Amino acid sequence: MLPWRLKVGGEVISHDLSPTLSTNDAQLETEAVLSGHVIGLLSGLSAAPLIRAGRLVPLLANHVSDHMSVHIYYGSRTAQPSRVRAFIDLAVERLAGSSDYVLDAKELALAEANGRRKMRRL
Repeated sequence: MLPWRLKVGGEVISHDLSPTLSTNDAQLETEAVLSGHVIGLLSGLSAAPLIRAGRLVPLLANHVSDHMSVHIYYGSRTAQPSRVRAFIDLAVERLAGSSDYVLDAKELALAEANGRRKMRRL
């Protein structure tokens, strides 16, 4: 279980948690958060489209660290199947620098404020 890395006063701290739900399935985690049963530290790949659609409300927006990344793990490059190389190249092309899956600080703060206003009206 990886700790949550949060920015506090300009410094990134690690915070260990005792989770109610622990999974390596991003879709399951996203669905649990959407259902309102848990809060989660979702990747931009999962969260950004849902935040933009108003389905998720970011929390702790002022404490987001820039640490999270997407990693692709694969076996040795020796005798690497061409389909594996093609997938890696496609993933890098589509994800590197894409604003589709990244919310800048201003957009994240605005989404958090809008979500808080919406919750107050309920």
